[in-house]
Amino acid sequence: MTEPQPQAYHSPTERVQAWTEGSTLHIRFNNPAKHNALSVDMWQAVPPLLAQAEKDPALRLVVFSGAGEKSFVSGADISQFEDMRAAREAVKHYEVMAEEALMSIYRCAKPTLACIRGFCIGGGVNVAISCDIRIASEDAVFSIPAARLGLGYRLSALKNLVNLVGVGVAKDLFFTARRIDAAEAKSVGLITRVAPADQLPELLAEYTSTMAANAPLTVYAGKKIIEEMLKDDADLDRDMCKRLILDCFESEDYAEGRKAFMEKRKPAFQGK
Repeated sequence: MTEPQPQAYHSPTERVQAWTEGSTLHIRFNNPAKHNALSVDMWQAVPPLLAQAEKDPALRLVVFSGAGEKSFVSGADISQFEDMRAAREAVKHYEVMAEEALMSIYRCAKPTLACIRGFCIGGGVNVAISCDIRIASEDAVFSIPAARLGLGYRLSALKNLVNLVGVGVAKDLFFTARRIDAAEAKSVGLITRVAPADQLPELLAEYTSTMAANAPLTVYAGKKIIEEMLKDDADLDRDMCKRLILDCFESEDYAEGRKAFMEKRKPAFQGK
């Protein structure tokens, strides 16, 4: 059976690069002169790329990274603050735009992974914690400097942070605005795995190859059910969770998985 091939992806700005390798879509923030600080066009580029990815049957994983070796994302491009955040309407527009980009990552139907090298500051942390998985090099540095800038922080970003690291650690990082290294970030649950800088590509390849081989419907069901678990009990859609599980058991992939197990071979999942 011929596997579907990924579509072509075109970013609307040169400051965001997008390309596919196998079944993985790479989205790279490309503003190295400013340590990949997020400009307006970079925020705006993310939602349409992810909307296309959701409809691409060949994709199994979306990876976010930063150009160069010094930064994943160093925060928002503060040179635009006077234009975009100084006046009330500009603030409202900027917040809506950033929220749309971050929620498009969080709600993406395909698994998302942040591959972090160097500085991961402010908006960079928000991008990372919107992803499903976070891996980093040993030289990565993390901080949420909002308290040093006097800006307000959106509810969804703080909620993601609390869900990931807990109330105590979230308050520590947010109130102090201190920087932490990759080892501490892993110890508090901000990231899941750390590798020496020269071995980060190898660690990423482990994830891309694993996701390419696993059953997409099962991964999707797990992602959606975990999202439901984070909601208040009254808002939890149990019927949807049951349907997702049933869809897995009724899928061609489940039949292929059983057959491959009996034949002692690797399954060839199609996401059907």
